Amino acid sequence: MGERFLAWFTQLVSNGAWVALILFNGWLIYRLARPFLSIRGKGWGVLLLLLFAGSSGMVIWVGDPNLLYTLPFFLAAFFVCTHGDRVGRLAMCLIFFCLVMSVCAMLDTYLQHIQGYEMWTRLLRPVVFGGLYLALRHRLPQEPVALSAGLWRLMLGLAAMPFCALAAVVLLTYQKYDAPEAYAQAMNLGMVVLPFVLLTAVMLLRAVLVLVDHEKLEQANRLASLREVYYQGLQRQAQQVRTLRHDLRNHMTVIGARLEQGDTDGALRYLEALSASPALQGAQRICENETANAVLTAKAEVMRQAGLIPVFSVALPEPLPISDTDLCALLGNALDNAMEAAAQAEDKMVVARCKVHKGLFMLRVENALEGEVLPGLPTTKQDPCAHGLGLPSMREIALRNGGTLQSEAKDGRFELLICIPVAEAGQYPGS
Repeated sequence: MGERFLAWFTQLVSNGAWVALILFNGWLIYRLARPFLSIRGKGWGVLLLLLFAGSSGMVIWVGDPNLLYTLPFFLAAFFVCTHGDRVGRLAMCLIFFCLVMSVCAMLDTYLQHIQGYEMWTRLLRPVVFGGLYLALRHRLPQEPVALSAGLWRLMLGLAAMPFCALAAVVLLTYQKYDAPEAYAQAMNLGMVVLPFVLLTAVMLLRAVLVLVDHEKLEQANRLASLREVYYQGLQRQAQQVRTLRHDLRNHMTVIGARLEQGDTDGALRYLEALSASPALQGAQRICENETANAVLTAKAEVMRQAGLIPVFSVALPEPLPISDTDLCALLGNALDNAMEAAAQAEDKMVVARCKVHKGLFMLRVENALEGEVLPGLPTTKQDPCAHGLGLPSMREIALRNGGTLQSEAKDGRFELLICIPVAEAGQYPGS
């Protein structure tokens, strides 16, 4: 009886240690994957951790169909736990699936003939996953990564390469046990392909980080350009004021002379023309937020030059918990799309309302439409890369910040509404 209890207790401790190890594996993979994903919430994060833990504990050999059985559950759970760009989520899913499965396949296949095989494969998994996390953790961003739709499609195409290699070396040699030659060939292929799959998955993660830095730099440059336009406008206004001050004596002389001659109407017309001078309009201040003010002022000037009528009602505070690049992208893309559509319509008015109210950042843009509305509201300019990225880019930003984007085209008008939670009501002026 005592021997049975001791054996049962030993087995229980062994199983408990194995469960602890796979949970630790899941935690390591989760920490590595967290910056690349937008997780729906804490509960979903726990489920994602369990997914990584369970998949890291899978027994996978070269020629083993377990890979095929694991993939549907991995895909389903991955998509349930995350949100954002579908193509981007699929790309990251394939990358992490290849990363986890290649490690499992290498350890299970090439250590199965050594003494204490099960112990070694269990102990080496956290060593490999921990090493990968330690190697990349200094490069991992604090916020979930974000790429444009085009770059996510590129990453999906690249992620398909290690996935196809993994599937080929594991699944296509399923009948390897029927012949020693096939078995030897499968083992040789796996020894080359599996490390390649792991290395490729890691390099793709690095590539995503590099592309994210590149996009941030592009957005920062775009914001800097808009600010430059804004400050150039301020400099022009300052120069106009100096010119008007210098010529003020001459203007007063002309007005006085016309009044002395009894030409009251002429004097009034001269005063009206003088009051219409840009120098007397004052510096345009649309809202308190410097970034939004620079973008809106620059876009308003572009609209006026294009014969459009900007109607902006914006009340945004300076401390706004949305990054400057995201705010610039939202306002810039929304107004670029509106300008492009309104330029082809009879109604030249572009209406933009934006404020923080009851803990929500709300942006509403309305404009007239001419002709058929195409899905995604794509640009019609000759160089699409040089202009706004359209609805997919704005939707990705809204989702990444926990918000929503709604758009509707009806009765010849287009309306865009973006809502993003930012803070509790009353924390910002004007809310």
